[in-house]
This record gives sequence, C-alpha cells and structure tokens, in this order.
Amino acid sequence: MLNSLNTPLLVGGRLLLALMFIVAGFGKLTNVSGTAGYIASGGLPFGEVLAVGVGLLELFGGLALVIGFQARWAALALGAFTLAASVLFHAFWAVPAEQAMVQQLMFMKNLSVAGGLFVVAALGVGAPSLDARRSPAPAAA
Repeated sequence: MLNSLNTPLLVGGRLLLALMFIVAGFGKLTNVSGTAGYIASGGLPFGEVLAVGVGLLELFGGLALVIGFQARWAALALGAFTLAASVLFHAFWAVPAEQAMVQQLMFMKNLSVAGGLFVVAALGVGAPSLDARRSPAPAAA
C-alpha cells in the first residue's frame, strides 16, 4: 500500500533530516565569531577554524542529503559529527539539575537524528537522487 508513497516519503524524509543541518550550517557561517565562542565554551581549541569547518560540513552535507549526491558519505559524516557534538555540548550528566532535562532532550534528539543518518548511510537515499542517476543500470538477465 505504501509503495506508491516511496518517492515522496524518501524525498520528504531526506529534506526533513537535512533541514536542521542546512539551517545550522548557514547560521554558523554567517556568525563565525559567535559560533567560535560557543565552541570555545565547550573547551575546544581553534574555535574559528572549527566553526567554519563545521558550518561547511553541515551546510554541504545537508544539501548532499537533499539532492542525494554522495549521500551515504554525507550521512555518515553528519551522523558521526552529531554524536560527537552530543557528547561535547549536551552532556546532561555533567550539568546542574535545573539544566539536565533540556540537555538530555537535546542529547536524545541528536541520538535519534544520528540513528536516522546511519540508516541512510547503510541503505542509501533511494531512486530519486543524483547518486541513483549516476549509477550504471543493472545488466539485463
């Protein structure tokens, strides 16, 4: 029954999964100094370099997911980044009790997003993608 919805669900799902990265990446690249300050507050060095690098990863990785270009690699990179960012910036186990609930929600949301990205990395993004158009057609039996 849902087979007729595969294409719109794949495209819509990719767009929804990628949207937070595209928006966040654009925001980081248009406010490098603010992002660098936030990165420094997490105890990481090279705030400006990391801000630009992460902004580019999020923006172009998100766009790659949407259009389905090298989508498995983009999903793998974004998933790994999301896990690292969760541990570094949403450590709910190490914050005061009044902040723990919000940080735990952010951490769990990120785990879910990373899980979705790892599914994309494992299975690909399906037929409506640049990756599928670039793949050679299977040989006829």
